[in-house]
Amino acid sequence: MLHNAFQNNVVLSCLTTQAMIELENILTIAEFSKGQPLLVQGTSEMEQYFILEGVLKRVVTHAEGKQMILRFARETQIETSYAAWRLKNRAPYSICSVTRARVAKCPMALWTEYMNDHPKLKHNFEYEVMRLMSEVMEHTSALHLLDATGRLDRFQDKNPGMIDVLPRKDLAQYLNMAPETLSRVLGSQENSLPLVV
Repeated sequence: MLHNAFQNNVVLSCLTTQAMIELENILTIAEFSKGQPLLVQGTSEMEQYFILEGVLKRVVTHAEGKQMILRFARETQIETSYAAWRLKNRAPYSICSVTRARVAKCPMALWTEYMNDHPKLKHNFEYEVMRLMSEVMEHTSALHLLDATGRLDRFQDKNPGMIDVLPRKDLAQYLNMAPETLSRVLGSQENSLPLVV
């Protein structure tokens, strides 16, 4: 059932058919409506998520209630709080659905047990976790160093096609700009495209 989705997953593609069947036995499939949280910031109960359909976002909420979107993830990608779980910390951010989403998930302890039996998978997963942490650091740096147009260009380069599936409000929040500014920048990009004859 999940075999095709797993073959295209950034982490799971290294698994054999038998290993995928074993993994399917420990996963639960869950559906989430737009805006529904999968993980709440501050909780100690964490799960591993494999995105089958839809888009998720990683969001940190400050004490004053202000939110910052750290990253988006979609089909073929993962969402995780593995680093916090390994450090025995509470979840430092929430994970919420941006669109209606369907995920395969399992408790972090069970996922870790499974990975320990599959060293190549563990290597790929831990590499992806480090890559995601680096991606979040790059994003927060870009918010400070680039102007609105530069931030949008960077997002489009790093996330081809994602701009077409995200609500403008979420994209504007991620890029740390007002929705009106995003509309203006998008409009100026459309007007500057060369005509193809």
